[in-house]
Amino acid sequence: MFLASLARRAVLGLTLPLLPVFAYAAPVWVGRFDAARPDIPAPWRIEMPNPDVPPTRYRPRHWDGIAAVEAHAEKSMALLARPLSIDLGQTPVLCWRWRVDAPLRTADMSTRSGDDYAARVYLSFAVADADIDLGTRMGLALVRSLRGGEIPDAVVNYIWDNRHPVGTWQANAYTDRARMLVLRSGGADARRWISERRDVGADFRRAFGHEPLRLTGLAIASDTDNTGETARAGFADFRFVAAGDECA
Repeated sequence: MFLASLARRAVLGLTLPLLPVFAYAAPVWVGRFDAARPDIPAPWRIEMPNPDVPPTRYRPRHWDGIAAVEAHAEKSMALLARPLSIDLGQTPVLCWRWRVDAPLRTADMSTRSGDDYAARVYLSFAVADADIDLGTRMGLALVRSLRGGEIPDAVVNYIWDNRHPVGTWQANAYTDRARMLVLRSGGADARRWISERRDVGADFRRAFGHEPLRLTGLAIASDTDNTGETARAGFADFRFVAAGDECA
């Protein structure tokens, strides 16, 4: 009996450490807006890629029961942006809600003249030197010297398009350092809140073919400076969660 008990304990001692251990990663909130505030608090800030273009207007508001940011574009362009420091190994999935009144009529992301979006979510990344060729890195350095250092190594844009099929990947019309992914297209989902869930690391790897060094920023935008149209969109509830966790 004593030997049998020792044998059972030995087996348990060998097998118990092999059982999987699941670590819980709490959601990391990066965009929970207070509609009662008159302004949007730091670290969010307006960024104007072209100071000669009027900025898109942003304001907090309650919209169909959701505390959100409203973006209103009239022949305008500006990002509402914030820096990020997210461990994509722990919480690689970005969740959020958005809506548009309507898609743009004449936009076309394959052309510079049509490079406008009723709504987009913009993620910026740093990339290891080994993953960018020398010519591209020198070009980025030149642009930063001219624009004050606000240019990331690489960008993934999630867009609400007007004509391309959902799932379309395409380089931005101005630079292949920004890749566009169509998550919604057309007006079928307009005028209501839509929830999204994206594995940010997986999307970056698909867009650029390698791992990012780190995620550095998040921005939202409605822009209509190229087409001259008007757009209104809402954004809410940005948070990062673990791969196996629900967005709620």
